Formats: sequence, C-alpha cells, structure tokens
Amino acid sequence: MKLAHIILASCLVIILGVPFLLSMGGGRGTHTDDAPTLVVFTPHVPQIRDEFARAFSDWHLREFGERANLDFRTPGGTSEIRKQLEAMYTAALDDLFRSGNYSFDPENHFALPTGTIAGDVMLGGGSFDHGMLKTGIRYSYKSDENTTINITLPLSTPASFTQDELDALFGENRVGPQELYDPDQYWIGTALSSFGIVYNNDVLHKLGLETPDAFEDLTDPRLWGWIALADPRQSGSVTTTFDSILGNEGWDKGWRTLRGMCGNTRYFTNSSTKPPIDVSQGEAAAGLAIDFYGRGQAQVIKDSGGGDRVGYSDPAGAVYVDADPVSILNGGANPELAMRFVRFCLTEEAQALWQFPAWGKPNEKQIPENPLISGTDEEMGPEWYELRRMPVRRVMYDKYFDLFIDKVDPFTLASDVKNPGWRTGVQVMMGCFGIDIADDCREAYKALSFARGSDKFTETELAELDALYYAFPETRIEALASLPGFAELSGDSVALVTERGWKWQGEVVAAFRNAKAAESAGVLDLWNLAQVEHYEPFTEATFRTVRNEWRQLRRQAVLEIEYARFYQRNDRELIRRVNQKR
Repeated sequence: MKLAHIILASCLVIILGVPFLLSMGGGRGTHTDDAPTLVVFTPHVPQIRDEFARAFSDWHLREFGERANLDFRTPGGTSEIRKQLEAMYTAALDDLFRSGNYSFDPENHFALPTGTIAGDVMLGGGSFDHGMLKTGIRYSYKSDENTTINITLPLSTPASFTQDELDALFGENRVGPQELYDPDQYWIGTALSSFGIVYNNDVLHKLGLETPDAFEDLTDPRLWGWIALADPRQSGSVTTTFDSILGNEGWDKGWRTLRGMCGNTRYFTNSSTKPPIDVSQGEAAAGLAIDFYGRGQAQVIKDSGGGDRVGYSDPAGAVYVDADPVSILNGGANPELAMRFVRFCLTEEAQALWQFPAWGKPNEKQIPENPLISGTDEEMGPEWYELRRMPVRRVMYDKYFDLFIDKVDPFTLASDVKNPGWRTGVQVMMGCFGIDIADDCREAYKALSFARGSDKFTETELAELDALYYAFPETRIEALASLPGFAELSGDSVALVTERGWKWQGEVVAAFRNAKAAESAGVLDLWNLAQVEHYEPFTEATFRTVRNEWRQLRRQAVLEIEYARFYQRNDRELIRRVNQKR
C-alpha cells in the first residue's frame, strides 16, 4: 500500500474513532475489570446509562454467575450516531475487501465476520433510525480483475426470540399505528416515547397566556421570540415530532403550524435536550420535547424547590408514540452478550427502571408496596435517578401502574394517525424557510401578525401577505438533455410508463440504455424526448416526485439554495409591504 494511502486510512480511523473514544464510560461505580464488556452506542443521558449499567450487571450476576460491564459511547444524537456507524462500517468493508478477508454464505449473502466492528448494540433513539440500521448501506468494490462487487449490508442483525416469546412479551405488536418491534427482529422496542410541549408557567403568565395544549398554540403571536426549537436536520426525535404534526393536522394546516412556530422562535439548536433546559430557566416560554426530557426537567425544577414552574403536556388526540429500540450490531464482538442484554431490557426488572420511584434517594419516603426483584431483597426500580420513561411492555401497566411516577398509558394516549413519511420534507423545507433565513422568517411573521391586528389592510391585502408567508416554491426538474448518456441515445424511442410520465434521473438513464429492451417488452406511452424542463409544485400529491429530486446530492444542494432565496424574497417583500402602511 502506498504511503499516502496508509496516512489517509490512519486519518480516517482517527476521525471516526475519536468521538467514540472520548465518550467512553460505563455506569457509576459498576465497572468490573475481569467481567465481559458490551460496547453500547447510545444517545441516552447519563442517568439512564448509570441505572442500566448497575441493573444489568446485577442481573447478569444472578443469571450467569458473573458480572457484565456496559461501555457506553455517546458521540451525539441518534442521527449522528447512525451516520458515524455508517462511516465505520464503510471503512471496515474497505479493509476487508482490500485484504481479501471476506466471504459469502451458500445463498450468496455477504457475511460480516464477528468482531469487525468495535461495538455490540445501539440503545435508544427512534424506530426510524433503527430501521435505517436494518436498511444498511450499499457498498461497491472494484477488484483487481476489474470486476465490481455490489452488496447491501444491514448494520444490525436480528435478535433470536421465538414468536411465542415475542407474543408473551408484547402481545399485539402495536401502539397506535406504530410497531413495538421489527417483525424481522432487527430492532426491539425497550421503552416508548411521546412528543409534546414543555413550557414555563411563569413566563406564560407574564405573557398573558394559558398552558399550551395544542401544537398550534405555539404559533400565537404573543410568543414571538419565545419558542425554542431543535433543528430537524440535526435531531431525529424533533423531526419525528414535526412529521407527526403534519400527519395529525394534515398537509395544509400542518405546514402553517410549522411555519408559524418558526416565526416565533428564539433560536434553533442542534440538540433536542437544550429546549427543556432553557424553558426551565426562563430563557424560552415553550418548546417541543420528548416526553422524558420534558417531564425530567420538570422533576429537576421541582426537586430543587422550583415548584411547578415547568410543565409538560401531550396534546390531546395528536400524540405520536414511538418505540425506543435496541439493535444488535452486525459484526459485533460479543453477539451472545448482546442478546442477553436485549433480553434483560425486556424483563420486568429492567422495565421498572423507566417509571418506578428511585429507592436509593436519601430522605425519600419509600413506597411500601414497591415489589422486590425476584430472589433478592432489593426493590425494583432505579437506585438514584427517576427516568420518567414509558415502559414498552403492557404487563407493566397492568401490574404496576399505581407505582408509576407519571400516570400515563401510551397505549390509550397514542394518536391513531400514522406518521405520513414526510420527514425529508420537514428537514429540507424547514431548513430553508425557518432556519437558514431565521431572521427574515421571524421579522416576516412579526409583520404579518401586525397586519392581521391592524385596520390598515384590506382583506385582499391580508390574503396576499398570507400567501407570501405560507407559499411553497416550485421545484425545477433538470433538463433531460443534461442527463448522462442522453446525447448519444437521443435518437432512440424510450418508453417510460410511470405515474407521472417520467422517473428519477437514474431510472431515466437506465431506460435510455435499455430502450430497445423496453420497446420489445411492449411498453406503451412513449416518452417525449424533446421535453427539456419541468416545474413541480410542492404539494401533498407531488411530495414523492420532489423528494426524488432531493435524493441526488448535487441537486438537493442547488435546490436548497433556490428555496432559501425564494423564501427570503417573499419574507422581505411581506415586510416591505407592511412597513409601507405602518
């Protein structure tokens, strides 16, 4: 290998490895030097890591006669962890194929050797990101013989429960429209998360506002400059929240709610944990939060003598409930220990960690009926930290609901509306109309609110201002003449039968190259090769069409600039018109 390649590979290892190495660590006082160790990638907060490390070590000692360590790696949020894992797997595949140390099973499936990845499980985050681990990465390697090997590698591997075990643990695999575990067992739910509003009662009172009980309440103009939001391009959990708002409120009303929230923002942050903290400190009046972040912050304030200053609400009829899974990583060093950990997470002992009072808190009144862990004199539940999460197993609500800190049953709370799958649109459009031009967005919303409360504007003028603020840009579909392979194949008659009469770039090029095969197959409705440009509005009906344009990385970057300019022009025109009549 050339020296330059060696240096490049070494740099890549350092870049990928440092975030994980810097965030190493197990639970407080639980590490045993000679015990087997499980490496866990997680976005979970230290309190959850500490309680699970202690409880898993105790459980493993009782079940297998020795303790076990959890070595947590926390380089960022769920989406960041997934992206880093994708990069690590890509680097590992490069090493395997260059060295020739790879193989395929009898069914021609690529087999990743045990110990390829320095990690065993991913714990926490939403079902979407764990589903992306299952989908995995596409990898291509060109050998010295000029043959190309193409594989799709799942980053997780199935657990080994029987269906009878899963039925006994979960019952029906549903909470609202969502699954509690992947039917193929690539991810298994360990807890449930809802997504709602965290708020500061003192700030709301000063602003003359009631407790928010609907997402639309966060668009109230009196909250201008007081809403704390996370950037959906950085936080998978807040993307899920925004996507659920669209699903429950519908395309038109949902986007108006999101645009109105953006107009009221104090800031956008890259961390979903920041808004609850700032709300509790009075830096913001309200924000969106995962339930346990909101409830946990409210508990911290109450425990520190702040009373009921901070609260959390799940908007009635609009609550999205999602599984918080664990996935066993493909090619991990300890697959057997990883499966043991998954089993532990579903025991009543582990499920009690999520919602029981902490039995080790000093000066805390113990609950007499708190059950003991089977075969021990120790009470169930966390030792020091009350985690305020919702267990995933229904049996916990049937047997122990009276012991829960939060009397919330997600199985009755969950909305029946399935997330529509518009999360890519949330990330792209909110980035363009709310985050990248945040100052213009805020000032335009303030101007629009002024106009609505003024008698200086006619109904027609208000409608025009409203249209400026809530408009969507059209998406320019690239000219077919610019596609690779068009020039030399433009003389062929290419048949494309699709819902809209055309396809995404890669499919079009493939059709050009297989024109004769398409014609011989009797495909109808010939594509008009003279068409060179197409503009598509951004609507519910055209969402997938526009999203396919974004999947081309160069195109997405270009379009995001065009979108941001569109919104900036609209916002500034709105501000100009309002200022003329002030």
